[in-house]
Amino acid sequence: MLKTVTLSLFLVFSLSITAQNSVIKGIVKNTNKEPIEGVTISYLNYGVTTNKEGEYKLAVPGNTKIKITFRHISYTILIKTVIIPKNKTYNYSPILKPKIENIDEIIVKNNKKEAQGFIQINPADAIKIPGANNGVENILMTLPGVNNNNELSTQYNVRGGNFDENLVYVNGIEVYRPFLVRSGQQEGLSFINPAMVQNIKFSAGGFQAKYGDKLSSVLDITYRTPKKFTASINGSLLGGSATIEGNMLHNKKLSAILGVRYRNNSLFINSKDINTNSNPNFTDVQTFLSYEVNSKLKIDFLGNFSVNNYNYTPITRRTKFGTISNPLELIVFYEGQEKDNFKTLFGALKGSYVVNKNLNLSLTTSAYQTIEEEYYDILASYNLGETNNDFGSNNFGDVEFSEGIGTQLNHARNDLDAIISNIEFKATYKKDKYQLDFGVKYQKEDIKDRINEWEVIDSVGFNVRPPNHVSNNQPYEPFIGEIAPFQSIKAKNHVIIDRLIWFVQYSKNSRWNNHKIWYNLGARSHNWNVYGDDIETSNQIIYSIRGQFAIKPDWEKEMLFRISGGMYNQPPFYRELRNRNGTVIPNVKTQKSIHIVLGNDYSFKLWKRPFKLTSEIYYKNLSNVNTYTVDNVRVRYTANNNANAYAAGVDLRLNGEFVPGTESWISIGFLKTEENSDNRGFISRPTDQRFKFAMLFQDYVPNIPNIKMYLNLVFNTGVPGGSPSYTDPYNYQNRLNAYKRADIGISYVFTDAKNQYQSGWLQKFRELSVGFEIYNMFDIQNSITNTWVRDVYSKQFYGIPNFMTSRVFNVKMDIKF
Repeated sequence: MLKTVTLSLFLVFSLSITAQNSVIKGIVKNTNKEPIEGVTISYLNYGVTTNKEGEYKLAVPGNTKIKITFRHISYTILIKTVIIPKNKTYNYSPILKPKIENIDEIIVKNNKKEAQGFIQINPADAIKIPGANNGVENILMTLPGVNNNNELSTQYNVRGGNFDENLVYVNGIEVYRPFLVRSGQQEGLSFINPAMVQNIKFSAGGFQAKYGDKLSSVLDITYRTPKKFTASINGSLLGGSATIEGNMLHNKKLSAILGVRYRNNSLFINSKDINTNSNPNFTDVQTFLSYEVNSKLKIDFLGNFSVNNYNYTPITRRTKFGTISNPLELIVFYEGQEKDNFKTLFGALKGSYVVNKNLNLSLTTSAYQTIEEEYYDILASYNLGETNNDFGSNNFGDVEFSEGIGTQLNHARNDLDAIISNIEFKATYKKDKYQLDFGVKYQKEDIKDRINEWEVIDSVGFNVRPPNHVSNNQPYEPFIGEIAPFQSIKAKNHVIIDRLIWFVQYSKNSRWNNHKIWYNLGARSHNWNVYGDDIETSNQIIYSIRGQFAIKPDWEKEMLFRISGGMYNQPPFYRELRNRNGTVIPNVKTQKSIHIVLGNDYSFKLWKRPFKLTSEIYYKNLSNVNTYTVDNVRVRYTANNNANAYAAGVDLRLNGEFVPGTESWISIGFLKTEENSDNRGFISRPTDQRFKFAMLFQDYVPNIPNIKMYLNLVFNTGVPGGSPSYTDPYNYQNRLNAYKRADIGISYVFTDAKNQYQSGWLQKFRELSVGFEIYNMFDIQNSITNTWVRDVYSKQFYGIPNFMTSRVFNVKMDIKF
């Protein structure tokens, strides 16, 4: 019946088109008289698309007044009203004007930011691109040299560095992440609210002296200063956000933007192989205020308050692993729960004064406080067994023989209270083609920390001793030594760190013959003093010099060459002072690195559309390395500076209009990073991500350009991390499996800034879109760590992969008034 109705409707539609007896045809061109492919020409529900030569032909009703719409994502909409006599052909070849605002975003020019080695990212893409953690960090994962195999985390590794080696600035103010977070599912929201962002700049290395003392990267975020009233709402099955902005007071001297976000990760956590009762919820409120006192003085305030609650009650777990010939299954029954709470409060006040057209001064003071609680008692009773692999058996897949039976009890009562406050003065002097920057900063860090965590492992009634403990031969011989937990950390610390930092740098734009050149040279100094309760006072000072040089040759091909590098030092933060036993080592030295980065930007046209190929070769030579292990997102340091290391690689990125009017890119990265501890030889570092491929692709339906598609693909080879964190890395260099993930989002845009309605219900909205997202589209089982289970018979340890999220479906809606 359905097929008959469908066929009848198709015949009626075909007959109606045939009976119209009139035709409009022509060639659609742009202002350069070039034909445009992919233009949709439509009236009512009928439409066609231009071919490669820009040609179109559309059947229309005769003797009827109709409106023909010409629509293309890169050009302004054209509406033509016509009345065509019956059985006549009307030739109409319009000229479409480009959307200037869209082309400015797509065509990437060799400006000063590119000469400095920064990648500029469109903030709108950070909101639209699908990902388990939608936002700025999510889009960073598509760049070469940036890696993370944990989709529930907003942290990232850059060119062999760990999470603690990245600088993040919001409006010139450094921001921090929580201290106690152990897993990505506890993290919640990033500090950066993508709905408030105006500019995103990212450097993966070789950055200027004016940026801080870290070893890997700089993410420089600017929140926008509103010019008019706007409100937006974003909602999905994962939570939602609301943003309101506008101008107030007399002459609109005060501009304000306020953002509120809520997120619940239950959708992801409940998709894992552990059956849980969980309610992880994360909330934050941010505001940015800007008040123009007069034409010379402006005062800004940036504030943030966030609460992350992680309530987790595991029930059961069933994980199948092994090989086809030797399939295994881990079955776990849990008792207990975990309750974590992370509260952060941040405020910054900045005054900017324009002395004259050449000299700008600013004074900034900020304070950051985090109060963190991590409490859990979880008892896990497990059974590790061989499963039936006979496809013809009625018991196929069932456990037939148990190789290990036991329990694990994990306990923690960890508390941390940290206050980080600072005051910073900066001056910028510009004249002609040169610029001089200077800054001085004082910072105080007051951190109180209590750690009490342990793990007890029992295998069929015998307590498993910790590694390197008194040897025993259980269960074959009785053991008379003390009963000790398998892992135990108990410490109480109160640490205060005072820092005095200054920098100065000189920059100039110039010409060499007809070639444009830009160069920068700067120096930094960092002095810090560590003291506190029951620890020895330590004072250290370091200096560093950095430089950049870029040249744009006067060639027919648009190319830019640059070289940058210098000394990059990382004085220890609290995490780096604390060793694996929780003890603070105050005299931990600065980790040092020498960077050399060679880069090239090649801008060209392909298919008459703009593209750019960015290539970079880099090398880092590191000394005084503070070695560490990574367990999910927790970095645990040895705090002994006993190693040297290196990182070398190549990053490639091709971006441009793969589809007319949209920006997409492909990223490829090759990396090798190794460390040598106590002259024992070089081994892979925990971040040794040898190969990375990522693609961010945007598309739309030609005949219905309001239907948008966003595809996010990532492939990362496995990193070391397949062995327990307490083992000697020289004895265990096991790698995790490769990380493969594909996220897709499809939405229908009812209206946006480039397609406004003057009447009807849609005229109330500046933007309105509805869509859905599929995370981990191919349902690939990725793992970030292993759970280690002991076989009592052979005393062999099995690494059971902790799988990340499976395929998850999400619905979202974006509204802007």
